[in-house]
Amino acid sequence: MNASDESAGRTSAPRRKDARRNKEALLDAAAAVFVTSGVDAPVRDIAAEAGVGLGTIYRHFPTRADLIIAVYRHQVDACAEAGPALLANGATPHAALAQWIDLFVDFLVTKHGLAAVLQSENAGFDALHAYFIDRLVPVCTQLLEAAAEAGEIRSDLTAYELMRGVGNLCVGADSDARYDARRLVELLVAGLRRPH
Repeated sequence: MNASDESAGRTSAPRRKDARRNKEALLDAAAAVFVTSGVDAPVRDIAAEAGVGLGTIYRHFPTRADLIIAVYRHQVDACAEAGPALLANGATPHAALAQWIDLFVDFLVTKHGLAAVLQSENAGFDALHAYFIDRLVPVCTQLLEAAAEAGEIRSDLTAYELMRGVGNLCVGADSDARYDARRLVELLVAGLRRPH
Protein backbone atom coordinates (compact mmCIF):
# COMPACT_ATOMS: atom_id res chain seq x y z
CA MET A 1 0.00 0.00 0.00
CA ASN A 2 1.45 3.37 -0.96
CA ALA A 3 0.93 6.75 0.75
CA SER A 4 -1.94 7.75 -1.53
CA ASP A 5 -3.76 4.47 -0.79
CA GLU A 6 -3.39 5.11 2.95
CA SER A 7 -4.70 8.68 2.71
CA ALA A 8 -7.65 7.49 0.59
CA GLY A 9 -8.50 4.93 3.28
CA ARG A 10 -8.42 7.60 5.98
CA THR A 11 -10.72 9.97 4.07
CA SER A 12 -13.26 7.36 2.93
CA ALA A 13 -14.14 6.19 6.45
CA PRO A 14 -15.14 9.67 7.70
CA ARG A 15 -17.03 10.27 4.44
CA ARG A 16 -18.97 7.03 4.90
CA LYS A 17 -19.73 8.00 8.49
CA ASP A 18 -20.93 11.46 7.38
CA ALA A 19 -23.03 9.94 4.59
CA ARG A 20 -24.61 7.49 7.06
CA ARG A 21 -25.31 10.32 9.54
CA ASN A 22 -26.82 12.47 6.76
CA LYS A 23 -29.01 9.60 5.61
CA GLU A 24 -30.19 9.00 9.20
CA ALA A 25 -30.98 12.73 9.58
CA LEU A 26 -32.96 12.54 6.35
CA LEU A 27 -34.90 9.51 7.61
CA ASP A 28 -35.60 11.24 10.94
CA ALA A 29 -36.88 14.30 9.06
CA ALA A 30 -39.08 12.14 6.82
CA ALA A 31 -40.50 10.35 9.86
CA ALA A 32 -41.32 13.69 11.52
CA VAL A 33 -43.11 14.89 8.38
CA PHE A 34 -44.98 11.59 8.03
CA VAL A 35 -46.25 11.91 11.62
CA THR A 36 -47.66 15.39 11.03
CA SER A 37 -48.69 15.15 7.36
CA GLY A 38 -48.91 11.45 6.49
CA VAL A 39 -46.88 9.40 4.02
CA ASP A 40 -48.29 11.38 1.09
CA ALA A 41 -46.57 14.58 2.29
CA PRO A 42 -44.72 16.43 -0.49
CA VAL A 43 -41.07 15.45 -0.82
CA ARG A 44 -40.17 19.17 -0.75
CA ASP A 45 -41.53 19.27 2.85
CA ILE A 46 -39.20 16.43 3.81
CA ALA A 47 -36.27 18.16 2.08
CA ALA A 48 -37.03 21.39 3.96
CA GLU A 49 -37.27 19.56 7.30
CA ALA A 50 -33.95 17.81 6.61
CA GLY A 51 -32.27 20.96 5.26
CA VAL A 52 -31.29 19.27 1.98
CA GLY A 53 -32.21 19.62 -1.67
CA LEU A 54 -34.71 17.42 -3.48
CA GLY A 55 -31.86 15.85 -5.44
CA THR A 56 -30.33 14.51 -2.24
CA ILE A 57 -33.55 12.72 -1.34
CA TYR A 58 -33.98 11.25 -4.83
CA ARG A 59 -30.33 10.17 -4.92
CA HIS A 60 -30.90 8.07 -1.77
CA PHE A 61 -34.53 7.11 -2.42
CA PRO A 62 -35.59 7.10 -6.10
CA THR A 63 -39.26 6.45 -5.28
CA ARG A 64 -41.64 7.40 -2.46
CA ALA A 65 -42.02 3.71 -1.61
CA ASP A 66 -38.22 3.44 -1.22
CA LEU A 67 -38.28 6.36 1.22
CA ILE A 68 -41.23 5.02 3.20
CA ILE A 69 -39.67 1.56 3.49
CA ALA A 70 -36.37 3.08 4.62
CA VAL A 71 -38.15 5.23 7.24
CA TYR A 72 -40.03 2.17 8.48
CA ARG A 73 -36.84 0.09 8.82
CA HIS A 74 -34.96 2.99 10.42
CA GLN A 75 -37.68 3.42 13.03
CA VAL A 76 -37.86 -0.31 13.73
CA ASP A 77 -34.10 -0.26 14.34
CA ALA A 78 -34.30 2.83 16.57
CA CYS A 79 -37.13 1.30 18.59
CA ALA A 80 -35.22 -1.98 18.95
CA GLU A 81 -32.04 -0.21 20.06
CA ALA A 82 -33.93 1.95 22.58
CA GLY A 83 -35.20 -1.01 24.63
CA PRO A 84 -31.92 -2.12 26.22
CA ALA A 85 -30.85 1.50 26.78
CA LEU A 86 -34.12 2.34 28.54
CA LEU A 87 -33.84 -0.80 30.66
CA ALA A 88 -30.27 0.08 31.66
CA ASN A 89 -31.09 3.70 32.52
CA GLY A 90 -34.74 3.56 33.64
CA ALA A 91 -35.84 4.08 37.23
CA THR A 92 -37.53 0.66 37.17
CA PRO A 93 -38.11 -2.04 34.55
CA HIS A 94 -41.81 -1.07 34.43
CA ALA A 95 -40.85 2.57 33.80
CA ALA A 96 -38.52 1.43 31.01
CA LEU A 97 -41.33 -0.69 29.54
CA ALA A 98 -43.72 2.28 29.65
CA GLN A 99 -41.17 4.53 27.92
CA TRP A 100 -40.52 1.91 25.27
CA ILE A 101 -44.23 1.42 24.63
CA ASP A 102 -44.50 5.21 24.19
CA LEU A 103 -41.78 5.02 21.49
CA PHE A 104 -43.60 2.07 19.96
CA VAL A 105 -46.80 4.16 19.73
CA ASP A 106 -44.82 6.92 17.98
CA PHE A 107 -43.58 4.29 15.54
CA LEU A 108 -47.10 2.99 14.92
CA VAL A 109 -48.31 6.52 14.15
CA THR A 110 -45.48 7.00 11.64
CA LYS A 111 -46.18 3.77 9.81
CA HIS A 112 -49.79 4.79 9.16
CA GLY A 113 -50.33 4.63 5.43
CA LEU A 114 -47.51 2.18 4.77
CA ALA A 115 -49.88 -0.64 3.85
CA ALA A 116 -51.64 1.46 1.23
CA VAL A 117 -48.34 2.49 -0.35
CA LEU A 118 -47.14 -1.10 -0.55
CA GLN A 119 -50.48 -2.66 -1.43
CA SER A 120 -49.35 -3.52 -4.95
CA GLU A 121 -46.24 -5.23 -3.60
CA ASN A 122 -47.50 -7.69 -1.02
CA ALA A 123 -44.17 -9.53 -0.76
CA GLY A 124 -42.42 -6.29 0.24
CA PHE A 125 -45.00 -5.62 2.93
CA ASP A 126 -44.72 -9.19 4.24
CA ALA A 127 -40.93 -8.86 4.41
CA LEU A 128 -41.22 -5.60 6.36
CA HIS A 129 -43.73 -7.13 8.77
CA ALA A 130 -41.37 -10.07 9.39
CA TYR A 131 -38.52 -7.59 10.01
CA PHE A 132 -40.73 -5.70 12.47
CA ILE A 133 -41.62 -8.88 14.39
CA ASP A 134 -38.05 -10.25 14.38
CA ARG A 135 -36.55 -6.98 15.68
CA LEU A 136 -39.18 -5.76 18.16
CA VAL A 137 -40.76 -8.81 19.81
CA PRO A 138 -37.45 -9.88 21.46
CA VAL A 139 -36.92 -6.33 22.80
CA CYS A 140 -40.42 -6.16 24.24
CA THR A 141 -39.93 -9.66 25.68
CA GLN A 142 -36.75 -8.51 27.44
CA LEU A 143 -38.57 -5.52 28.96
CA LEU A 144 -41.57 -7.60 30.06
CA GLU A 145 -39.38 -10.28 31.61
CA ALA A 146 -37.31 -7.71 33.52
CA ALA A 147 -40.45 -6.07 34.92
CA ALA A 148 -41.94 -9.47 35.83
CA GLU A 149 -38.71 -10.61 37.51
CA ALA A 150 -38.70 -7.37 39.52
CA GLY A 151 -42.21 -8.28 40.69
CA GLU A 152 -43.67 -5.12 39.13
CA ILE A 153 -46.02 -6.70 36.60
CA ARG A 154 -47.92 -9.88 36.02
CA SER A 155 -46.03 -12.49 34.04
CA ASP A 156 -48.80 -14.09 31.97
CA LEU A 157 -48.66 -11.77 28.94
CA THR A 158 -46.43 -12.29 25.93
CA ALA A 159 -44.66 -9.49 24.10
CA TYR A 160 -46.55 -10.28 20.92
CA GLU A 161 -49.91 -10.01 22.74
CA LEU A 162 -48.94 -6.67 24.30
CA MET A 163 -47.67 -5.24 21.03
CA ARG A 164 -50.76 -6.45 19.20
CA GLY A 165 -52.98 -4.89 21.86
CA VAL A 166 -51.13 -1.56 21.64
CA GLY A 167 -51.40 -1.68 17.86
CA ASN A 168 -55.13 -2.32 18.03
CA LEU A 169 -55.60 0.62 20.40
CA CYS A 170 -53.81 2.87 17.91
CA VAL A 171 -55.97 1.91 14.92
CA GLY A 172 -58.10 4.81 13.78
CA ALA A 173 -56.65 7.29 16.27
CA ASP A 174 -55.73 9.68 13.45
CA SER A 175 -59.30 9.84 12.12
CA ASP A 176 -61.15 10.68 15.35
CA ALA A 177 -60.08 13.72 17.39
CA ARG A 178 -62.17 12.48 20.35
CA TYR A 179 -60.15 9.27 20.60
CA ASP A 180 -56.91 9.41 22.59
CA ALA A 181 -55.05 6.19 21.81
CA ARG A 182 -52.00 7.20 23.84
CA ARG A 183 -54.14 7.57 26.99
CA LEU A 184 -55.62 4.11 26.50
CA VAL A 185 -52.19 2.62 25.90
CA GLU A 186 -51.01 4.21 29.17
CA LEU A 187 -53.96 2.60 30.94
CA LEU A 188 -53.06 -0.76 29.38
CA VAL A 189 -49.43 -0.51 30.54
CA ALA A 190 -50.52 0.64 34.02
CA GLY A 191 -52.91 -2.32 34.14
CA LEU A 192 -49.98 -4.73 33.83
CA ARG A 193 -48.90 -3.85 37.37
CA ARG A 194 -49.29 -6.52 40.02
CA PRO A 195 -51.69 -5.62 42.83
CA HIS A 196 -49.85 -4.81 46.03
